[in-house]
Amino acid sequence: MADGKIGNIQTLKAVKSGRADAAEQSLQPHNIEAEQALLGALLLNNDCFDRIDAVLKPQHFYDPVHGRIYALAARLIERGNLASPVSLKSHLETDEGLKELGGAEYLVRLAGATVSIIAVRDYARVVRDLALRRDLIRIGGAIQDSAAQAEPEPAEQIRDAEQALFDLGERGVYEKGFIDFAQAAAEAANAVNAAFQRGGGLAGISTGLKDLDDKLGGLRNSDLVILAGRPSMGKTSLATNIAFNIAKRYRHGERPDGSMGAVEGGVVGFFSLEMSSEQLANRILAAESQIKSHELLAGKIEENDFRRFLEVARELETIKLFIDDTPALPISALAARARRLKRTEGLDVMVVDYLQLARPASGKDQGRVNEVSEITQGLKAIAKELDIPVIALSQLSRQVEARDDKRPQLSDLRESGSIEQDADVVMFVFREEYYHERTKPPEDDPKFPEWKDRAERLFGRAEIIIGKQRHGPIGTVDLVFEGKFTRFTDLARPDHRYDARDDRDGFA
Repeated sequence: MADGKIGNIQTLKAVKSGRADAAEQSLQPHNIEAEQALLGALLLNNDCFDRIDAVLKPQHFYDPVHGRIYALAARLIERGNLASPVSLKSHLETDEGLKELGGAEYLVRLAGATVSIIAVRDYARVVRDLALRRDLIRIGGAIQDSAAQAEPEPAEQIRDAEQALFDLGERGVYEKGFIDFAQAAAEAANAVNAAFQRGGGLAGISTGLKDLDDKLGGLRNSDLVILAGRPSMGKTSLATNIAFNIAKRYRHGERPDGSMGAVEGGVVGFFSLEMSSEQLANRILAAESQIKSHELLAGKIEENDFRRFLEVARELETIKLFIDDTPALPISALAARARRLKRTEGLDVMVVDYLQLARPASGKDQGRVNEVSEITQGLKAIAKELDIPVIALSQLSRQVEARDDKRPQLSDLRESGSIEQDADVVMFVFREEYYHERTKPPEDDPKFPEWKDRAERLFGRAEIIIGKQRHGPIGTVDLVFEGKFTRFTDLARPDHRYDARDDRDGFA
């Protein structure tokens, strides 16, 4: 039933250059009859949509008119309306492409010529597979065209090719391009629905710390979260705790949108640029078995403690926490490894400890501010590309130590301009106990009783100061820090006491 007007072959535009190569001059794989049969079945029976929605998107159609017809029909069906030749007619009256095919009569012919709706999913797979083949041809042409040029360097060309193939494998399209607001609104509604289904009101993945979840709404996809602090504040411990909490709760299943993936917790990729994987694992095992970390390393533990340690180690063998401890990774290599992990094992959250130890992709000396800017922009790009939250740890400048009030603020971030600009959330770890301990007077000093009383109040207390959050309020979250286990936990209290700091509702 192919119409000659819509069977014309359109050559693709040259990638990166104005000329057409041999691949672009050849016929692109397509099947107009399969596209027509699919659309006809959909217009004849809208129930077909549920069987093909997860497989097929408008951009998979070879003929752009068919893609627009499918997008409009999908929109009507999702709203609970009927998608038929009659209902589509008023929406497509000004579509010049459809007019060339015969206008509303073409829609009637599509539905009227349908032989069977049983094979609609098979039609959808044919259309999608041919779209993937066309994109593979485009990627191959782009690789060939790029390889013939002196720039960029081969290593960068390989990374670009890997990214293009990853995007195609993950999203089913080579280039995402513009999407209309209806599709963006549908994706936003899916995110809200997922939060509602979780029952806890979280828009993102739970950190395992209730008070922090209440303030953040969980870790949101595509967000860059900066976790900063001075040395010995516990930022690595907090990041490790969050990563472990997420990985431990991981459960695979069907999501509210029909896709398969993490329905609770998630797969975590931890890039430890400072500590070895063994040291990181030791921290987690010490916290879970409740054995002091330094005693564990020194072997100064009882037999019962050692037995408990082995039991915990066996229990945690299957958690979805993957550690890469390669030092001084370029941001481009870090991105490539994250893509590979998502492709092979899945990836729901990524942690980088810490961003000042990563290297820019160029490897050239361009000034520290520009280097950090390239790294933070790269981390934000990874978060958007992989659609996951990225937690990046950051050091603070020494100017904190010069102030009487040592609570950190945004201006304390090293190279703060780029970090603050690119981050969606900036959190600071602050333990006043650490600084108070260093002001201890002699026991015969008249000030000692006052110092001791304050030390008891500060013992084991930690503050997570949210200095910036695009999606919600800033403020402070109080946690417990168990130093001997290097572990953060929620405060054990019957209710949340009033804190004037929680009333600040500025959005950053």
